Amino acid sequence: MQSNIYSLFAVPFIQVQHPDCEQLNQNLRDVILAREALGSRYRNPSPAMGIHESLFESSFDFFASTDPCVEKLRTFCFSWLMRSIAELSGLSQTDLKQLNLRSQTWFHVSRSGAFFELHNHPMASWSGVYCVSPGEQGAPNNGAISFLNPMGASNMFLDKVNSQTKLPFSGRNFLLRPAAGELILFPSYLFHQVLPYLGESERITVAFNCWFD
Repeated sequence: MQSNIYSLFAVPFIQVQHPDCEQLNQNLRDVILAREALGSRYRNPSPAMGIHESLFESSFDFFASTDPCVEKLRTFCFSWLMRSIAELSGLSQTDLKQLNLRSQTWFHVSRSGAFFELHNHPMASWSGVYCVSPGEQGAPNNGAISFLNPMGASNMFLDKVNSQTKLPFSGRNFLLRPAAGELILFPSYLFHQVLPYLGESERITVAFNCWFD
């Protein structure tokens, strides 16, 4: 006799490493830091959450830029998003071409002491983060993204057995410190936060929310 073990309530989570990101990331860094230096011209004028003084959050139109490096990044991010959606949903290429992708896109420049509080993106279906620069290594979780396990009841009772359960069945949160050139994609309902970053160099990421009609 055999039993079937399968994931009943699974959260799709995609990681993609850009195959040739060194020059792209250098160009992105130059563009992003130049915009940060202009202050209010590119700063988000009305952030939905409190912004730490060591964190710069841009306005939500970064992918509207005509800079070649930004256009390359947009193509990379959205092509992998569409490929992932096709695999998860079973939609055909014909179906996908009929969809209109809408998005918000911004960048974060984090300096020593910066963090971002727990949140999700309730008015979108998919979200993503691309790492331009992870900053300095430091502690293992320095500047890591912590994804909150959405099944809160899974931690209502922990003993010597279920506290050791491995992913994807674990009730623990998921910590990830993205590498340079790494793209992560996840459902927008998933709560997440950025843990405090400590270092002399900048931690730079580009984030986006997407929805379709």
